[in-house]
Amino acid sequence: MGHVLTSLGELTARPIAFVLFAIYAGCWIVFSPRTLEWHGVATLATWFMTLLIQRAEHRDTQAIHAKLDELLRAVDGARKDLGRVDEEDVEEVEEERERAHAKAGT
Repeated sequence: MGHVLTSLGELTARPIAFVLFAIYAGCWIVFSPRTLEWHGVATLATWFMTLLIQRAEHRDTQAIHAKLDELLRAVDGARKDLGRVDEEDVEEVEEERERAHAKAGT
């Protein structure tokens, strides 16, 4: 289930999410314009802002991962398997962090 949720989160950062949002908003305007009152506009604005925030966060996260991957490749003695840990589910990443903290003695 966690992998599905992670994939869904990644999909909401893709341009297709904005296309689907535009189609939904367009259908609402065309087929039921009388129901599009202030709370409907607020709902659409909230969804749109959520997609923008998700996209920005995903971009920032991907940039950080690219930088960390480069550091892992450059540092001798670094565990190369950590370069793929971001592909795991959240729970598995947390377990990896706990193992690292235990190994470091913190």
